[in-house]
Amino acid sequence: MNDEYSLHNVLSKMYQNQLALEAALMELTLHAEERGALEVGENVRGALYRIGENAGFINQGLARLKSNPMG
Repeated sequence: MNDEYSLHNVLSKMYQNQLALEAALMELTLHAEERGALEVGENVRGALYRIGENAGFINQGLARLKSNPMG
């Protein structure tokens, strides 16, 4: 059976999207801060911190799912 759309693969793609969005947000944050939008930068950095924390959790979950796909 083709596992291209297995739960692990789908979640891995979502994780990759999360990392890409995190990088894009950081670029926009730096751009905004360079133009004086420091409060915006601070707010986005708070959200980016949470994204980073969640990324670690997701990555650990993916590793466990891959090593034990049935539970």
